Amino acid sequence: MKARSLLSPEAALDLVQIWKYIRKRAGVATAGRVEHVIRSKITFLARNPGGGHWRKDLTDEPVKFFPVYSYLIVYRVEAQPLEVVAILHGFRDVTPILGDRL
Repeated sequence: MKARSLLSPEAALDLVQIWKYIRKRAGVATAGRVEHVIRSKITFLARNPGGGHWRKDLTDEPVKFFPVYSYLIVYRVEAQPLEVVAILHGFRDVTPILGDRL
């Protein structure tokens, strides 16, 4: 059985914005590689939903964080299929962004 995942509309937009940002600075090939790695890690998490870390310093919601390069994949642990709620750069102020999404 194939592991399933779902990107929230906001997470899908995050991924598009990441791709565009990297494309401007490093080119289409690099942007494509980064997107591929992020998507591969989401597939990994769908198969291994315990991966990642709780970040109670950022939110009390039942979400875990999984780092990929400079980005954080934020996903709901209990959701079936796995639900990615955000893909954010680690230097962003994550707490208020998640407050609007969770």
